[in-house]
Amino acid sequence: MIKVHECVSFLLVDDAQVLLEKRAKDKTCDPDIVAIPSGHIEVGESQKEALLREIQEELGVTPKSYHYLCSLYHPTTELQLLHYYVVSYWEGSISSFEAAEVFWCNLSEAHVDTLADKVALSEYHRLKGSPVLPSLMA
Repeated sequence: MIKVHECVSFLLVDDAQVLLEKRAKDKTCDPDIVAIPSGHIEVGESQKEALLREIQEELGVTPKSYHYLCSLYHPTTELQLLHYYVVSYWEGSISSFEAAEVFWCNLSEAHVDTLADKVALSEYHRLKGSPVLPSLMA
């Protein structure tokens, strides 16, 4: 049986921009690619707890407004189940503690290297104007 590693991925959105990362070359999973920041959920941890911890560890900020977007499988050196969250408000200054760099990109021009991240960005675009999900509007 294949073990599934659950992770949280976070789309920090500010107006029409999204924060992306260039992953470090020495990462085990997906080295040296452009991606939506993410991290593993630890044993016994909820998605929300992992989201709060991972954003603090990776970017040094505290999310104040966030909403679940979708979950997608991502096969890499391990099979990951990525739980995507849109973070529209946070406290603190963004830093890059784990990635080679983080940078802002226009949502309409965001280029990511994994299929799961491409689908998540597409889903964000699809839902952000929906009257059913007004909380996802950036």
